[in-house]
Amino acid sequence: MDILRLLDDLYQFIEQTPSVGPITWKLDREEIGIQITKIRAAVPSDLRAVANTVRESERIIDTAKEDATMTLESAKKEAERLLTDARRESERIIDQAKIQQERMVAESEILKLSKAQSEEIRNAADRDAMNMRRGAEKYAYDVLSQLEGVVGKVMTSIEKGKQEVYRSEAPVQALPREKARV
Repeated sequence: MDILRLLDDLYQFIEQTPSVGPITWKLDREEIGIQITKIRAAVPSDLRAVANTVRESERIIDTAKEDATMTLESAKKEAERLLTDARRESERIIDQAKIQQERMVAESEILKLSKAQSEEIRNAADRDAMNMRRGAEKYAYDVLSQLEGVVGKVMTSIEKGKQEVYRSEAPVQALPREKARV
């Protein structure tokens, strides 16, 4: 796609090719340099602009990928932190339930009530942990969905750029034929 870079490479190749006298491979270096300069001048500015647009699109995609990676890592860390907090909270609640249960063991009638409350607290802790996990997963899903939207916009921009390149190439291809007729 980068025609100008290819022309520079060709020019460097010619400059670096050892020669015997003024002729290299039966070609005149000056004439080749002049022809390369003419080709550069004939490349439309739209094509140069498209090349810049493609480079910019590639940069945007790379940036979006980096952002996606960082966002995903951040979401994973946040999910892990939420799960760790949920486990600690559930352990704290269970420990409190055990302490409360030990206090009530002395009374036999209250023992049954204590067990029921302990089970209820444990179930509540499990529900809380599950809800926190679901919240962390939803957060990660939302972040990925937002990233999907950004990447979709970038892909749309790339598609538009490709269409502009296609439209601008049609007149360029017609020019050499017209010159051949004259």
